[in-house]
Amino acid sequence: MYYSLNKPAFSPPANLFSIVWTILYILMGISSYIIYISGNPNTTKALYVYALQLFFNFCWSIIFFGLSQYLFAFIWLLILILLIVKMIQLFYKISPIAAYLQIPYLIWCIFAAYLNYVIYKMN
Repeated sequence: MYYSLNKPAFSPPANLFSIVWTILYILMGISSYIIYISGNPNTTKALYVYALQLFFNFCWSIIFFGLSQYLFAFIWLLILILLIVKMIQLFYKISPIAAYLQIPYLIWCIFAAYLNYVIYKMN
């Protein structure tokens, strides 16, 4: 389905997505593990937000690719970005390194939101 969409010139090639997401999930896993083993009393709240944003991440693919609801997917992605920002804030209070490891994910999701919006406008 992605191949048949009208996409902007700045849209990355489809095969790049799997490479980027692999790297991002590795960073996310390391980051969440640092939080998990920290022994900090705020760990549960931080990991709850982490799990919630993972759920939003998972659902975005269904909304965008499965349902072809590009505007709703864009709005969903904006909520995901807010959850990522909150997660980074909570992680930072426990471990700045764990928070910094989430920055590439945040940047990629901001780029994805822009791309999602442009695809919505073009289709």
